[in-house]
Amino acid sequence: MATTNDLKNGLVLNLDGELWTVIEFQHVKPGKGGAFVRTTLKNVMSGKVVDKTFNAGTKVETATVDKRTMQYLYADGEDYVFMDLDTFDQIPVQGGTVGEAANYLLPEAEATVALHEGVPLYIELPTSVVLEVTYTEPGLQGDRSTGGTKPATVETGATVPVPLFITTGEKIKVDTRDGRYLGRA
Repeated sequence: MATTNDLKNGLVLNLDGELWTVIEFQHVKPGKGGAFVRTTLKNVMSGKVVDKTFNAGTKVETATVDKRTMQYLYADGEDYVFMDLDTFDQIPVQGGTVGEAANYLLPEAEATVALHEGVPLYIELPTSVVLEVTYTEPGLQGDRSTGGTKPATVETGATVPVPLFITTGEKIKVDTRDGRYLGRA
């Protein structure tokens, strides 16, 4: 148990049996009345974002979330198998939990897996990854970096918009948060 005075960004709360991550919080002391804490919370499982207000000093239940660095091994049907780098235990993570991160996940890549009571909650990838372009339309003479973009398929199967001068076989750096092309690797 903690109080609303202990809130900080990234803290996971257990409210009504659901896990919520604190995205933002603000302590407010109006001229009249008691102080309160305005928070923006994100549901860990569904990703839904809500605003919630607590009276100052209110007790809230915190959840223990264990973040571990793990190595992605392989896909097994709908599941993705990760190995804990400390204990070498292998755990399957459901495809729904991995979500969009699957577009940038290569075998042997490291990721942070958040666990609550042994159940995987979500996956955090590094902010950028290097991927090889497996197919893109050939560039034409005169294509420049500011000319526009074209779709390119990378080795994970994801499609990334890239500048016109990128060719098949090149390695590119991709932002894992929004799928943007960041440059050649």
